Amino acid sequence: MKDMTALLCDLIKTPSFSGQEDKTASLLADFLLKKPDVASERIGNNIIAHKEPYRAGLPTVLLCSHHDTVKPAAGYTRDPFNPSMEKDNVGRLRLYGLGSNDAGASAVSMTEAFCSLNDLPYNLMLILAAAEENSDLAGIASVLPYYPGITCAIVGEPTGLQAAVGERGLLVLDGYVQGRPGHAARNDGINALYKALDDIAALRDFMFAENSALMGKIHLQVTQIQAGMQHNVIPGECHYVVDIRTTDACSNREILERLSSMVSGKLVPRNLDNKASVTPEGHPLLEALKKAGIPTYVSPTTSDWMRLPCPAIKLGSGDSARSHTPDEFVYLYELQQGVEVYKKVLTHLTF
Repeated sequence: MKDMTALLCDLIKTPSFSGQEDKTASLLADFLLKKPDVASERIGNNIIAHKEPYRAGLPTVLLCSHHDTVKPAAGYTRDPFNPSMEKDNVGRLRLYGLGSNDAGASAVSMTEAFCSLNDLPYNLMLILAAAEENSDLAGIASVLPYYPGITCAIVGEPTGLQAAVGERGLLVLDGYVQGRPGHAARNDGINALYKALDDIAALRDFMFAENSALMGKIHLQVTQIQAGMQHNVIPGECHYVVDIRTTDACSNREILERLSSMVSGKLVPRNLDNKASVTPEGHPLLEALKKAGIPTYVSPTTSDWMRLPCPAIKLGSGDSARSHTPDEFVYLYELQQGVEVYKKVLTHLTF
């Protein structure tokens, strides 16, 4: 427990915004270098480790979490890079600091479980990834092509140590509508804002016929709109943003094509790769969760799961509600619980 707490404190002290994780990558590489029976390497700011000896012909199970963070949210009342401990009103110790909950606690618990487990009936691999928070290709996506034989994975994120067996995807669309500017007093332009409002109304009222058996309906919200430069000019163009939380019932491309056919303007996807994920029915991971007594749920938030080419679950220490909030914290007992839960699932996992 002491080593885990010290490692998490070191991660908190070391700024690691997405794209600037070189110092935490070095910290984690040095930590793993001292561990027996562990072979590690670095690709960019991603740290990859394997338990030795590697046994050809056996499945490979991946543990993956991330060590980058978002920038501190507005409203912090303490230094986000100064790990500090404080008891709550029932005496439980909290560790405060940026990235303590998302995903430092999961990364540290996962690393401890990885280092302490031996003689499993499969190969065990660990990736502590960069660039998860901004979905950059320099993260786990840059590592996976070098390791095509991964059988399945556990993704470390703050899930309250419940296992996500499904994860909604994310599709963000930029809507562009063209009109014709003119003087507001003469009423001789084409108001792009009015045209955009018609498109937004069509999107708001649209219901996808496809429902996911696990996740239910696709969720769509228009979250931003911008038009006009001054009060007396009819706006000639309008830009709005659509946030769509997708399911396995429809691909992102199918959603884009369907919505594009309904609007007068243009819908441009920011990324088509943030897909929804579901653990396949009957997969050994689900059986291991059942034997370990771990409750399951569907996660509304995205993670590196969407980049994995293999079946996976999402499971980790901490609480997603604390992520990206001022005065982020994790309970110290959650670190040890995380180790125990990871070990329990991994020892029940068979192929």
